[in-house]
Amino acid sequence: MSATGAASVIRVLVVDDHPVVRRGVTELLASVPDVEVVGATGDGAAGVALAETLDPDVVLMDIEMPGVDGVAATQRIGSVAPRTAVVILTTFADRARITRALDAGAAGYLLKDAEPSELIEGIRAAAAGSTPISPRVASRLAERSDDPIPASLTPREREVLALVAEGLANKQIARRLGIAEKTVKAHLTSVFAALDVTDRTQAALWVARHTS
Repeated sequence: MSATGAASVIRVLVVDDHPVVRRGVTELLASVPDVEVVGATGDGAAGVALAETLDPDVVLMDIEMPGVDGVAATQRIGSVAPRTAVVILTTFADRARITRALDAGAAGYLLKDAEPSELIEGIRAAAAGSTPISPRVASRLAERSDDPIPASLTPREREVLALVAEGLANKQIARRLGIAEKTVKAHLTSVFAALDVTDRTQAALWVARHTS
């Protein structure tokens, strides 16, 4: 990385789909002598392209974006700009998202409600090869979880998944839960995404493998 000495400047790329956040982070870092924002974009795919072109030391990456999200972008940056450290900067602190991001190769995970000093020190830590983790994120990772069902699923989605595992059709699930059939389909879309499966049969098999 270019940050090879005490006086070296850490080159940062900001990827966030909220213009106010991008502007705020950019303005904050503009006041830091050893940090330079070399680019900013609101799109994950564009972030990957800029990382390959600009070769920044650190990318501050939002996790929830339309199109290519932060997790997918992080994984791609690992291929096209392997020396760049990606630090997730998000509002989400659930275990499922944290784990997905770190598994994709994120070098750190910080929250948007962090103090400016924590963000700045996190950037410096990532540039130096360390792993900046928000205290709240570290606490969440330390929690023991015997429940194999992804934490990102809502209670209702868990109910739908349990009934799918029992072999019930959408219409039967709707009647059992007292909701519309189209609502069941919407819940299943989220369930399939969380389990990384494509249909109800695979979802039922996932439950059988992970909860037996």
